[in-house]
Amino acid sequence: MSVLLMLCVLLLLLVALSAQRWEPCTDLRPLDILAEGVPSSGAAGGVRVIQTQGARGLQLSAATPNAMSFPASRIFTGCDHFPEEFSIVVTLKVSNLPPKKNEYLLTVVAEDRDTLLLGLRYSASKLHFLFLSEDASGAWQTHVSFGDLALMDSRWHTLVLAVSEGSFSLTVDCGLPIDKAADMPFPATLSMQGAWFFIGSRRRTKGLFTGLMRQLVLLPGSDATSQLCPSRNAELVVLSIPPILQGLMGKPEDNEVLKYPYETDVKVTLGSQPHCTQMEDSQFWFDASRKGLYLCIGSQWISVLAAKEKLDYVEEHQRLFTNSETLGIEVFFVPEVGLFVATANRKTTSAIYKWTNGKFVLYQNIRTHQAQSWRHFTIGKRIFLAVANFEPNEKGQEFSVIYKWSHRKLKFTPYQRIATHSARDWEAFQVDGEHFLAVANHREGDNHNIDSVIYKWNPRTQLFEANQTIATSGAYDWEFFTVGPYSFLAVANTFNGTSTKVYSHLYIRLVGSFQLFQSFLTFGAADWEVFRIRERIFLAVANSHSYDAEMQVQNGSYIINSVIYELNVTAQTFVKFQDIPTCSALDWEFFSVGEDYFLVVANSFDGNTFSVNSIIYRWQGYEGFVAVHSFPTFGCRDWEAFNTTAGSYLMYSSAKEPLSRVLRLRTR
Repeated sequence: MSVLLMLCVLLLLLVALSAQRWEPCTDLRPLDILAEGVPSSGAAGGVRVIQTQGARGLQLSAATPNAMSFPASRIFTGCDHFPEEFSIVVTLKVSNLPPKKNEYLLTVVAEDRDTLLLGLRYSASKLHFLFLSEDASGAWQTHVSFGDLALMDSRWHTLVLAVSEGSFSLTVDCGLPIDKAADMPFPATLSMQGAWFFIGSRRRTKGLFTGLMRQLVLLPGSDATSQLCPSRNAELVVLSIPPILQGLMGKPEDNEVLKYPYETDVKVTLGSQPHCTQMEDSQFWFDASRKGLYLCIGSQWISVLAAKEKLDYVEEHQRLFTNSETLGIEVFFVPEVGLFVATANRKTTSAIYKWTNGKFVLYQNIRTHQAQSWRHFTIGKRIFLAVANFEPNEKGQEFSVIYKWSHRKLKFTPYQRIATHSARDWEAFQVDGEHFLAVANHREGDNHNIDSVIYKWNPRTQLFEANQTIATSGAYDWEFFTVGPYSFLAVANTFNGTSTKVYSHLYIRLVGSFQLFQSFLTFGAADWEVFRIRERIFLAVANSHSYDAEMQVQNGSYIINSVIYELNVTAQTFVKFQDIPTCSALDWEFFSVGEDYFLVVANSFDGNTFSVNSIIYRWQGYEGFVAVHSFPTFGCRDWEAFNTTAGSYLMYSSAKEPLSRVLRLRTR
């Protein structure tokens, strides 16, 4: 009996010890791995602090492979196993990598046998999560890869990798998660005894991280996405960052030199206005003539220090005689060449004009077929112009054409033809690093209820290929915009064959395609204009005509309200903000002068004459937009706002005469 009792006691002890040994480490708080790994030697360890695009990160490329390392026992004090469920948060900024090169963000290595227990590395377009799997037959490494990532753009990105049993999920910049199911789940008992953490390396020079790292956090037991998202600054959302990267750099105490070499890539450019692209982001430009300091944010120069300008009046600056009536204009900049405007002309020749000595002068003629609009866009260093042709060519073929800028010829040359149907507009945009073009197909013969098409750039063929079709009714305009991590595309539907009283639609991109988000009742909608005023987001529609085949047409049907909608974030919908009376409005253009915001409308016809006044409205807060300037236009079709070193300008095109006008905004 006593022997049996002793056996039972021993069995219970073994079970208890086994249970204690296999207890997962899920009770730990967020662990700032990057803060743990920062060497106290600072400069001696080769770690540098770099500030770029308004945030600081650590540069490890000059450090030794083991400079950022520490034993696992430093953070796993209560148990010896890596958590079975966890998430890893990484904020980084990386440039291009060669196709076959990989760099490590984090590794956990068994010290005694140099075995990789866990690792996180990236290549040109993928993120790889590696971990050691074991069973009775032996041990091997399991790889979980996430592809088609756009991290190589020299911008900050925050990644959240969430692991739960056999499920792996990656979220980039609070976007939609990418889920993976692996054949082998993450081990419940990955031992950390004798293991070391290495940040930015695998304990060797090969694969050393060359970018900037701002955040590296391990959160046991939960998915960090719910704590971080949604966020207005999803690329730099913070769970925990080391103190050295927080706040402003302080002065060294007691004349002690800074431990960490501190750099910033800020520079100030003098002279004429340079271009503002991703490469110049967070750079300064000093305009000596206007005594103003400007900061490049996104693609715009934002005034940082300047005398506050106020719009005083508008004066005619230039009369630009065109080949024929102009239906659309597009102002754009070619780096190291200059400022241009492309005119979409009704007859067979459209033109490009260059800003020379304060005026637009003819630069290039391009053969078109009742062109409606131009769209300028870039893919990498390549510069493109797409024209929307409304009529077929001499052979009866209906094509719109994409032109590419030739750096050798310094002109635009044909690049790709795309079959369209009475195309009205092109819209170029990017989603997750991929490039798209949407065409507004207006009608096919007498049928206005046809598909418009979204095309996607194929990096392999270097061509745009059809990606998605969307049913439209006399489509006139596309407008793309983003709200946080979400991408939207609005279409202006004009006519369904019997009435201009049709719904225009707003689409949201989900799971790789655009899906209906909201519908708006519009009246011959000709244009959407999205704009932001501080934290508020607005969407304005230009209504051109109230017509129904069953009713008798009256001249007053052209004098109708156009509508401004505002995004209600709580309700997740756009709600009507303001009605503005317009005369067959065909375009809205948003612009700013100093700290004031403006909208200008293209009024084209009042039912009797094309000689109607177009109006500039100023934002006045609670009052909304209030008319402040009114001036005569003739068949006004399109507005463009632009700036030069000499000042700010508006340009409008006329669909009823071969004359466009450039207006100068005089300030005080």
